[in-house]
Amino acid sequence: MTAGVLFAVGAFLVGLVLAVPLGWLFLASTGLGLGTSGMPNTFVIGTFYHSLNSYTLMAIGFFVFAGSLISEGGLADRIVGFSHLLVGRVKGGMALVGIIATLFMSALTGSSVPCISALVPLLVPRLERYGYRREYTTAVLCSASFLGYLIPPSVPALIYCLVAQQSVAAVFLSTVIPGLLLALGYAVLNYFICHRYIDIAKAELSEPEMTLIQRLGRLRGATMGALPALGCPVVILVGIYGGICTPNEAGAVAVVYCVLVGFFVYRELTLPGLGRSIAGSLISIGVIALLIASGTVLGRYLVRAGVAQHLAELMLGTFDSRFMILLSMNAFLLLMGMFVEAIPILILSVPLVLPLMTDLGVNLVQLGAICIVNVGLGVITPPFAMSIFVGTRLSGSSYQEVLPIMLRFLLWVGIPVLLLTTYIPALSCWLPSLVLGPQAVGAW
Repeated sequence: MTAGVLFAVGAFLVGLVLAVPLGWLFLASTGLGLGTSGMPNTFVIGTFYHSLNSYTLMAIGFFVFAGSLISEGGLADRIVGFSHLLVGRVKGGMALVGIIATLFMSALTGSSVPCISALVPLLVPRLERYGYRREYTTAVLCSASFLGYLIPPSVPALIYCLVAQQSVAAVFLSTVIPGLLLALGYAVLNYFICHRYIDIAKAELSEPEMTLIQRLGRLRGATMGALPALGCPVVILVGIYGGICTPNEAGAVAVVYCVLVGFFVYRELTLPGLGRSIAGSLISIGVIALLIASGTVLGRYLVRAGVAQHLAELMLGTFDSRFMILLSMNAFLLLMGMFVEAIPILILSVPLVLPLMTDLGVNLVQLGAICIVNVGLGVITPPFAMSIFVGTRLSGSSYQEVLPIMLRFLLWVGIPVLLLTTYIPALSCWLPSLVLGPQAVGAW
């Protein structure tokens, strides 16, 4: 490994410790590496431009904007009401409402922070009145928040497709079964541990007794109220998989749909709210674009310097089994997730592991599912856990109270699902092969 690579990686690690903004840190590390290695820098400008000259980036922008509109347009409240009527009366059902609502919200936002931002202020005070401790509800919502990475449309999936040059439709479908397994696992774990975090003596409200006819009537009303909100992912997925529109066109349709529903159906989206959505989305898209461009430049430099080949040789020389190599890759990605956000991890690590995974014969659609589950778990893995930071700030709980509960969901559900996704290709490849045909996925 050359001195330039060592300087670049060292500068990157020091910058992480000093909390230097990642976009500028990527560029500074590349510049330092190029300056100390004497490698030609003619590829930098072209790489920066071509990484942004992509229709996939347009789709990311549209889905980010649609997610912001959902928070402003009243869609989240209807989804919570619908989820409550579905599961509210089972044991731990009020906390399960949060998991189900997150599952539905994930299909609308494609990211984790919008889910938390919409649901924590909505559910935490309400569940506290039913006796649920504030830190438990916050932990459940934060743990489930990254389901937005797994239920399409997904911003990290789009990033992976941009970097690995894979089919957006296939990678979208590859994470559906792992996402549903995570939601099911969270629901089962909640059923067995929720009683420890419910204080009936402090409850102000209780579930009213209803006849079957009354319950069916309320469920019908909640369903009708939620249908416009739930129609958004249906429109997107039917458009993509029905061959009606491309992913970026589907993103544009989602924006128009959310605007119409927010203004004319729920009538909760206002012009100031639309302005806030536009401003927030532009900032988010600008940050994502800078991360993609600068991270791609650093990744290209590391590949040109032979880091990917060196990593492949090191792994193949250290471990003599495919099982251990895949396990070590998961450990590497999880370790990065403890300190770096999801998008930079994908931009930086995928070009480095692609040659190794290709040599091992790992299906690249399955690799997308593995990487996305990994970076999703990184969102809830301390010390740098964005979901915990946002969730605790919004709910008023402390990091120390929420973290032990979240670790239960991570260790008992998240890690097992990651291992299943890694070692059982059918979990990620069967559904894309079924919907798109075997040629869309290849051998698995």
